This record gives sequence, C-alpha cells and structure tokens, in this order.
Amino acid sequence: MDYRSAGVDIEAGNAFIGRIRSLASSTRRAEVMGSLGGFGGLCRVPAGLQQPLLVAGADGVGTKLALAQAWGYHRQVGIDLVAMSVNDVITSGAEPLFFLDYIASGRLMGDQLVAAVEGMAWACRMSGCSLLGGETAEMPGFYEEGRYDLAGFCVGVVEAPALVDGRHIQQGDQLIAVASSGPHSNGFSLIRQVLDHSGLDPHTMHLAPEATMSLAEQLMEPTRLYGPLVQALGQRHIPLHGMVHITGGGLPGNLPRCLPDGAGLGLALDADSWSIPPLFHWLQEEGQIPEADLWNTFNLGVGFCLVVPKNRLEDALACCQEQGEQAWLLGEVISGQGPLAGLPF
Repeated sequence: MDYRSAGVDIEAGNAFIGRIRSLASSTRRAEVMGSLGGFGGLCRVPAGLQQPLLVAGADGVGTKLALAQAWGYHRQVGIDLVAMSVNDVITSGAEPLFFLDYIASGRLMGDQLVAAVEGMAWACRMSGCSLLGGETAEMPGFYEEGRYDLAGFCVGVVEAPALVDGRHIQQGDQLIAVASSGPHSNGFSLIRQVLDHSGLDPHTMHLAPEATMSLAEQLMEPTRLYGPLVQALGQRHIPLHGMVHITGGGLPGNLPRCLPDGAGLGLALDADSWSIPPLFHWLQEEGQIPEADLWNTFNLGVGFCLVVPKNRLEDALACCQEQGEQAWLLGEVISGQGPLAGLPF
C-alpha cells in the first residue's frame, strides 16, 4: 500500500500549487513578505498607522456549493468565498489586508479548483487584499467523488479612532440600502428544496420574457464586493456611523447588529422603498414560503447597508451611483421602539 492507493496524490497536489502560484502572486500587496508555499504567510501592518487594530472574519459558501459543483460554476463560488468574508470585515471600517482559503475534496480536481482559485484571486484584487496562502486537503472517503468544500479567512486593519462599531449612531441618522446581485451565498438549502419541488430546468427557465439570464445564472451570480464603495465613501469624507452586510437571517437578523448596545435605538424601515426582485417572488410562490421566513432567509435585493448622518445622505447616495451601485433610502434611526420597525409581517 502507498498514499496514492489510499486516494491521496502528493504529486497532483504539488502540481495544483504550481498552477495557482501565479494567481496568488497577482494579488500581492506591498506589505506581503515571502512567497506562496511556506508554512505561514507573512504580512506587515501598513506603514503610518498609529493605533492599528486587526479585524478578522471567516466564512464559507454554504450549500450554494452543491449547485455550483453540479452546474459547473466554480469561479463564481471562488468570488463568493472572498466576498462573504471581506464584506464582513469592512463593516468595521477596516481595509482588507490578506485572505486565506481552505479547500477540501475527496480527490483533487485540478481544473475545477483552479477555476475557484481564479475567482478568489479576482475578488482579492478587486478588494485590494492579498491571497496570502491556504490549505488544500485531499480526504478520500470523507467527501463524495466530485465534491469539494471551501472556507475563507480575511484579516483587515483599521486605525482605532476610525473603527466603525456603532458608537456614533444617533436618532435621525439615515439608513441606505445597497442592492445585492441576487441571493448571494445564503438561503440555498431552501432554494435547492424549492428547485427540487418545482421540477423545472433552471438552465432554460427565464423568470420573465425579457430576462437575459436564466434562473440558474441568476442563482449563481456571485456575491457583490462592497469594499470599493466603502473606500470611495471614505475618500469623500462621508461619515459612516454603521455598516451592515446582509447575510443569513436577512434584514431582520442583520440590521440590528450595527446598533450600539444599551442606547435604546432602533431602525424604522420603509418596506415600500424598493421592489423586491422577481427571483425572490418566484421562490416564495413556488415554495409557498411564509412572509416571515422569506424575510428571515433571503436578502430580498439588499446586500449591504450604510448608516450616515442626515446631512450627508445625498452625498452618500451620489457616491453610490458614481460607483455603479444601486442604492436608496431604506429607513432611519429611531428611539424607543425596539430594534426594528416597519417589517411587513
């Protein structure tokens, strides 16, 4: 017996690292030291910071991976993996420094996993962070043939006085919604159940006659990266009192997380301020999903939220538009009415 007969191919693993080395190099920041392949990645704290705080986040892609692997959307979930962690880290006002990935499979699938890393590298470049390293694990007998799993880890840095932690939020601040690109990477256990129930072919189905994307393409659209928008808002010196990444739990589960503890503040939403995209209406109708479950599972077209002072609302909306983001006034900060008001259920 040898390791290859047990299902682990060391030579194939080394060849895979060789294929992705240039992808990692394309994301290199000036602070990065050394090269891919060491036991640990090295990165300096950016020069000039007086009170640097490190901000870390970890996430995965969830059961969206099942559809992505069945349908061949490997690059897209690589983008998702980076976006899910980076979008979390930037809510603290942090600049993403580096990203690490963990890839596990029953057998190393070179082309599929290289495509996933291509997506990761593209998302890292867009976010300004370095793909510093990671781990590739072959686990025969643990994962089914043709299956792999992904996990991602991002570290960012912020000056302590610039930390966004909700302490500046006050009554009258305005809540801005920034559009999502679809379900992002949440709710796919329910989505898969609805698809199985429908019996429809998502590759040929279009939700409207004028739709250019099939249902499958809409579902696999990667999570949007909101880092460039947050950076642009900072360059405009628009105060960001709070930020929220809308993930699992939807608006009800995530919006209150930006509020300071014990301040007696809440958020009043205008549920009529936007049109929920047709995809979510189709999921609700096809799966007979109750209204509360719909709101507590999906982002419903809102991927990120910003809390800004009332006198900078128009400036912030204009910046969003200039950055190519669809954004609108979703609500405002109120006092004494609970963490969230205005939900339609």
